Amino acid sequence: MMRIRRDRKNGWSTLGMVGLGVAVGAAVGLVGWSLAQRRHRRSLFSPDKLKRLAALGYLRAHPSVDSARLLRDYLQWEPHPLLRRRARGVLRRTERALRS
Repeated sequence: MMRIRRDRKNGWSTLGMVGLGVAVGAAVGLVGWSLAQRRHRRSLFSPDKLKRLAALGYLRAHPSVDSARLLRDYLQWEPHPLLRRRARGVLRRTERALRS
């Protein structure tokens, strides 16, 4: 009987530690994801084409009036034709989302 109690106590302890680990991991992942999204959003006017492409992907997933305004400014600034075309598509999609 003594052995059963000891196993049960250790089982709860292990379960608690696993739960704590999952909660901490989820919190760290959420903070990391949030920071990555902010980094992509801020790099729309970056000299690096890949960062600008990532920023367009972020804006595509987060349609808002502010992103539509930002995309209009970006279209006037962007020198690369492929990125301009991508931005036009994102702007059209954002405007459609805002209308509905």
